[in-house]
Amino acid sequence: MQSLIFDRVSFAYAGGDEILRDVSLALTPGWTAIVGDNGAGKSTLLALAAGALTPTAGHVRRHAMGCVAVVPQRVDALDAAVRGFAEADDADAARWRARLGLAPEALGRWAVLSPGERKRWQLGAALAREPDLLIVDEPTNHLDAEALARSVDALAGFRGLGLVVSHDRGLLARLPAVTVRVHGGQATPWAGGYDDARAAWTAAAAAAHARRAALGATRRLEERRLHQARTREQAAARAVGGSARIKDRHDADGRSMGRKNLASWAAAAAGRAVDRAHGRLATAQAAEAAVVVERARGAPVQVVAGAAARRWLVQLDAPIVCAGDRVVARDVRVAVARDDRIWLRGGNGSGKSTLLAALAAAWTLPAEALVVLPQELTADACVALGAAVRRLDRAARGQVGQLAAALGIDPARALGSALPSPGEARKLALALGLARRPALVMLDEPTNHLDLPSIERLEVALAAYTGALVLVSHDERLGAALATTTWELGRGQLRVR
Repeated sequence: MQSLIFDRVSFAYAGGDEILRDVSLALTPGWTAIVGDNGAGKSTLLALAAGALTPTAGHVRRHAMGCVAVVPQRVDALDAAVRGFAEADDADAARWRARLGLAPEALGRWAVLSPGERKRWQLGAALAREPDLLIVDEPTNHLDAEALARSVDALAGFRGLGLVVSHDRGLLARLPAVTVRVHGGQATPWAGGYDDARAAWTAAAAAAHARRAALGATRRLEERRLHQARTREQAAARAVGGSARIKDRHDADGRSMGRKNLASWAAAAAGRAVDRAHGRLATAQAAEAAVVVERARGAPVQVVAGAAARRWLVQLDAPIVCAGDRVVARDVRVAVARDDRIWLRGGNGSGKSTLLAALAAAWTLPAEALVVLPQELTADACVALGAAVRRLDRAARGQVGQLAAALGIDPARALGSALPSPGEARKLALALGLARRPALVMLDEPTNHLDLPSIERLEVALAAYTGALVLVSHDERLGAALATTTWELGRGQLRVR
């Protein structure tokens, strides 16, 4: 039977700390979800499984596996696998293209295809190979509702051994039979989908906290007992010296050899009691230290809006808005007020990112009053982002670091990496922008690549933000929670409701 074995695997990038440490897993056919905080090592675990990375220690063994297909997290490049899939004229390729709603002629427009369309091409190219091991990193990023349903149905029909990293709770509830949590350098398997697994590890963490608290109480009791034993030992030592034993200069009994012997025996017994108390305390300390408890990462994020110089922050009056030579919308006349909360909706490829870029191009207020988070950050953009944060003065860098830490990453670790993970880079970009106290925040699929706790914290922060917000998102829950106005883009028209 096919299997994927991690045998005491550790991994560290050159010159860095270990990301994974002594990981042992035995995975069999079916879907296994890989979950964890941004930067915890999920993508590294996938790369080790695929053979793209070699463990620093231990071994990864793939039994009875021929073809290994990988769907990467990034959608920048048009690779040979996607091109071959588009050009293939066999029935299987045609069936997968039809199932995922893909037209080969669209590949010529790759540069202007939406990230959601590119992601479907990546998925189709991988599934058409009928791999034994399918590794998928964030398969639902960028997908609209229809594309999401198509893609999840396609993945659900896969019968090999699948590994998936995702923050989509619907997918994580449907696909996996096992959920592996990557946390603190470890990778621990839990039975079931994300909800069941999370309930199990939360209960285990609560039990560990309770056990640690009980052992802490025992340790404090033994500390008090040791103090009492030392006090008695000190009193017994003074008695041996005589000053405490002899009542006055007429106390002949106090000077007797018997009384001296009794005092010495009492002092020895007190010393043994101290030794026993030391031993009990050492045992209690070791037991307490052996119970590892999790430290919560992240905190509530506070986003402060800057003062807006005027009521209408930006206006767009355009006969046409185009993506390349394709018309996205005609007769666009919209404006964003300083207290607007706008949800920009539309299917993959409808032109939402293009419209957002047109709004940004129409901005005439100071540049620092506008924050735009694009749907994807290229590798070059991630490198430039880290450099921009490192160039800040100490106070500004500290503020960005606090916001990044509140979103759930270690800013020093993210900045210390030559190429932060997409999730880490996204949080750094958010932190850098929000620290400027903008009057308008425009976010294009802000939850892409973020772990689930970070999404929840960001939602709370944006709900409390008093400035203007334009949100592009396929996340129904997020849009409904944050927006009061909806812009619907499709079929060359922008409708406001």
